[in-house]
Amino acid sequence: MNYRVVLVEEARKTLLRIPSNYRKTVFNRIVRLGRDPEKQGKPLLGDLAGCRSVQAAGRYRVIFSIDKRTVIVVVVAVGMRKEGDKKDVYKLARKIYKYFLEGGK
Repeated sequence: MNYRVVLVEEARKTLLRIPSNYRKTVFNRIVRLGRDPEKQGKPLLGDLAGCRSVQAAGRYRVIFSIDKRTVIVVVVAVGMRKEGDKKDVYKLARKIYKYFLEGGK
C-alpha cells in the first residue's frame, strides 16, 4: 500500500535550508516513506511516542508520523541530530508534534 507523504510547514522550510549536497538525498529518503513507512526507521518514545525517526543523510534525520486511517505519512521535522543543541531535530520535533497533537493551540 502506498501512503501520501506530506510535510508540515516547518519541515518543508528546514528541508529547503539544508545544504544542496544533502538536500536531494534527504528529499529522496522522504519520498521513500510512502512505501511501507511502518517498516522504516525506529519508533520513538516519550514526548514523541507515535512518531518514528529515520536517518536520511549523515546526521540528518526525518521524524514522521503515520496515519493509517487516511493513508498519510506526516513529516513532522527534518534536521540534524545535535544532542543538547537548541536546533536538535528531536527538540524541534517535540515542539511541532505537541502543537500538531493539540490541534494548533
